[in-house]
Amino acid sequence: MEARMNLPRGPENLCFDKDEFMKADFDVDHFVSDCRKRVQLEELREDLELYYKLLKTAMVELINKDYADFVNLSTNLVGMDKALNQLSVPLGQLREEVMSLKSCVSEGIQAVDDRMTKQEDIRRKKMCVLRLIHVIQSVEKIEKILHSQGTKELSSLEGNSPLLTGQVLERIATEFNQLQFHAVQSKGMPLLDKVRPRIAGITAMLQQSLEGLLLEGLQTSNVDIIRHCLRTYATIDKTRDAEALVGQVLVKPYVDEVMVEQYVQSHPNGLQAMYNRLLEFVPHHCRLLREVTGGAISSEKADIVPGYDFLVNSVWPEIVRGLEEKLPSLFNPGNPDVFHEKYTTSMDFVRKFERQCGSQASVKRLRAHPSYHSFNNKWNLPVYFQIRFREIAGALEEALSDTLEEAPAGSSFCLLATHMVWTSLVKCWSDQMFLPLLAHRLWKLSLQILARYSVFISEVSVRPLSSENTKESKKPVPGGRKESSLSLNPSEDQGNESSPESLPMSSISSTQLIYVAADLDKLQDRIPEILDMIKPKLEVIGFKNISCIAGALEDSKTSLSACVPTLNNKIIQDLSESSFAYLKSALEVPRLYRRTNKEVPTKASPYVDSALKPFYRLQNDYGDTLKQPMIHQWLEGALSESTQKYYETVSDVLSSVKKMEESLKRLKQARRTATSNPVGTNGGMSDDNKIRLQLALDVEYFGEQIRKMGLETSSIKSFSALAELILTAKDQATMELS
Repeated sequence: MEARMNLPRGPENLCFDKDEFMKADFDVDHFVSDCRKRVQLEELREDLELYYKLLKTAMVELINKDYADFVNLSTNLVGMDKALNQLSVPLGQLREEVMSLKSCVSEGIQAVDDRMTKQEDIRRKKMCVLRLIHVIQSVEKIEKILHSQGTKELSSLEGNSPLLTGQVLERIATEFNQLQFHAVQSKGMPLLDKVRPRIAGITAMLQQSLEGLLLEGLQTSNVDIIRHCLRTYATIDKTRDAEALVGQVLVKPYVDEVMVEQYVQSHPNGLQAMYNRLLEFVPHHCRLLREVTGGAISSEKADIVPGYDFLVNSVWPEIVRGLEEKLPSLFNPGNPDVFHEKYTTSMDFVRKFERQCGSQASVKRLRAHPSYHSFNNKWNLPVYFQIRFREIAGALEEALSDTLEEAPAGSSFCLLATHMVWTSLVKCWSDQMFLPLLAHRLWKLSLQILARYSVFISEVSVRPLSSENTKESKKPVPGGRKESSLSLNPSEDQGNESSPESLPMSSISSTQLIYVAADLDKLQDRIPEILDMIKPKLEVIGFKNISCIAGALEDSKTSLSACVPTLNNKIIQDLSESSFAYLKSALEVPRLYRRTNKEVPTKASPYVDSALKPFYRLQNDYGDTLKQPMIHQWLEGALSESTQKYYETVSDVLSSVKKMEESLKRLKQARRTATSNPVGTNGGMSDDNKIRLQLALDVEYFGEQIRKMGLETSSIKSFSALAELILTAKDQATMELS
């Protein structure tokens, strides 16, 4: 369209392109909206009117240019219909001739196609006949070879040599292979059904001859016979038959002889000895087979017969069969220790057997063999783990009891509970329990043990404190009087009590609480040792994401660390209360000096030493059990709390003394008599100042003992305020003497 019609060219300043009108997808709305983006509608209308005038002018010029042609158009068409009618008759005749020719050509093509189809059918039938001829010829040829061979054997006293027989069998096998090929191609032919009994006879005779020849070669250790025989088996695609024959004739009798359950059970290392004898079978009895088939390192590649793997397809299946039939008790997980020993010994045997395989491909075939999977599935590892789980969980729950027994002698922990937790973790990854296929279950159990201990610590930390004098708390509770266990299973003791809430919470002594804190700190320090135990085990099974294991252990450590503040606060509170129970005796100081005419005090009161005994006991009795930073932390916390209360007590005493002193002064002024002087009979310091001086001596001695403990009084909260308070009182008391 664009080639036949060229629009006139407009001014350069038009807001649109004239070629837009000639596009096949021209759209008025799109054209207007596109132009509005560039100019106003008034300018667009003016440009369209201008170009419209140009189009009209161009059309008039075109008509004027070809006016003569337009006028003569009808004149030139006169008589055109007659000319067309004259052409129609010869064109019709030509059409009939073409159709006739087409029909003849089609008939010729059809005839050629029919002949080609018949020829193809004849060719197929000819091929079938040729195949049947080949089958008959092969059968007759094989029978002829067998007949001639049999005649020679009858006419000779010595008979043919084994090598000659092997060569004859190779010829028969080659011909038999062709026979099989043509028989498969001629499947369904009636003649083949008549020949099939003869083929079956040849097959049976060939297999029988091959079996006899192979056995003869194995018995006489004749490599050439074995090579010819295996090559013949490979030629007729019967390699699996040869491997099965070796398994039945060579391997099975040896396995039945070696595997005797009574011997295995009666001797200490009977299983290991049996496996060692099985491993000796390959180098002693399969040496020739491996050399011929390329399974041995010394095999020459030129004489190798490929396609065989006697270790995988002959030896291993018979070993597994013998183990399953002769030693059924081997897979019994009832005794976990015996099961573990049998399993590790058996897996070690499997690894050694895999090393006897000639190549990595052979090892892969062995691991993919059905008997290999059957052997592995016989080991009931889940049941073994459940038994081990009950052993560990049962012993652990028994140790996590309310009695809080002390750890056995020689343990690095103080309590039996923590000792059993660590022992359980070590046992999970010990060589006597760990199995590679149970690594994921044992890892989960390890995390469960740590989580259980964390719950145990949380429950212990909320127990009420008992008197330190009740030593029975360290001893096991006799049978029948044992309180509820800390087991996570709440249904254990429901048969004896109406409701768990009615059971009184067992108490804990200060010593036990300190032991719990010490064990918790030691266990946190030893958690990295768990990673050191686990890492080699996981590397054996190919697990390399050790950072994930370390992260999980770190989370467990964090969970245990969350229990530390509660324990620390409880211990600090216990120390503080034990100390303040004596420090509050400062309230009794006024009673000792008021109106008693006692001498001026020169040393601290005995209650101060009594108040410091819990701290000295902590340092002396538990110095080897606890870390020094932990002891200092507890001392600072307990001393800070007790000092704060001591400060309040001393402040109250001094306030009451001051009030008493002021009231006496007012009474003196009221009576205006010298007999009301509060000074003692000794004519020295007043009772109030003696009280002040005694408190000052007590606080000073208290501070000295704190420093002797290795602490700074500046780190003890409220001690500076107490010191300032008592310094003022002391100055007031000494002013009277001066």
